[in-house]
Amino acid sequence: MAKYLAQIIVMGVQVVGRAFARALRQEFAASQAAADARGRAGHQSAAASNLSGLSLQEAQQILNISKLNPEEVQKNYEHLFKVNDKSVGGSFYLQSKPCYQQNHPGERPQAQSS
Repeated sequence: MAKYLAQIIVMGVQVVGRAFARALRQEFAASQAAADARGRAGHQSAAASNLSGLSLQEAQQILNISKLNPEEVQKNYEHLFKVNDKSVGGSFYLQSKPCYQQNHPGERPQAQSS
């Protein structure tokens, strides 16, 4: 009886072990595929995104701009900063969102010299 119980336990551990290994391989493959997709789709370097935690597209959505025009970025930044000021009942969290865009490394629009 003990021999059969031991065999059942060993077989169960093997089944669970195989299932876990298969799930781990699938998760690793999915993670690699997602990383490859992010690498192909991004317009910016991963290092810049990781530093600020904000992509260029997210920053443009926050500032409600479609093109990187320095004057428009500054105007919308100042508006959002004033509207979300704590003294007028705003939120520091919301006020900091445009700050992240303003300080986004490597992605700030450069003033055009003409």
